[in-house]
Amino acid sequence: MNYNIYVCGVGGQGIIKTSVIIGEAAMKKEINVVMSEIHGMAQRGGSVSTEIRIGEVHGSIIPDGEADLVLAFEPLEAIRALPKMSEESEVILNTSVIPPFNIMRSPHPYPPLDEIMSTLEERAGSVRGFNAEEVALRAGHILSLNMVMLGAAAATRGFPLESESLINSMRDNLPPRLIDVNLRAFWDGFEAAAES
Repeated sequence: MNYNIYVCGVGGQGIIKTSVIIGEAAMKKEINVVMSEIHGMAQRGGSVSTEIRIGEVHGSIIPDGEADLVLAFEPLEAIRALPKMSEESEVILNTSVIPPFNIMRSPHPYPPLDEIMSTLEERAGSVRGFNAEEVALRAGHILSLNMVMLGAAAATRGFPLESESLINSMRDNLPPRLIDVNLRAFWDGFEAAAES
């Protein structure tokens, strides 16, 4: 089974850490995985994306139209991922807006969230949106937003890794003092995605 995950957002949201956790969880299950990352001005809120390909795949770049899951940490960044989507794709969207650096300097305004949702729904098979920032705050810390999104991914039909594998990888990749809050965030994200 092959499974392609496109993860996108802005710098500081933990996109690369999330992708490493997914990749290492797959490797520990002895499942082939390849990953690429693109980050512009990640330190200043620039666009960040990773492509994770699990299974018998060749190359780290997801061909256009072949993303099984788009994990979008920021709404406008989900729009940038449209070429990777098809009517079979599932999108998990954090609806909390963080205007990317290039939009803040652009004369074009940030599009309304309902327009972004409509555009995504026209392209993808399923779009589930929720405010992951609020979920992270309820779990105990805003910086656990990435684990909220990871939990939401784990709740996705067809996701190739069990929650237990992801949690073990979290334990390997996060400082021990942050495990509890991130576990709460993971399970709260799992529930939020299941309810959206």
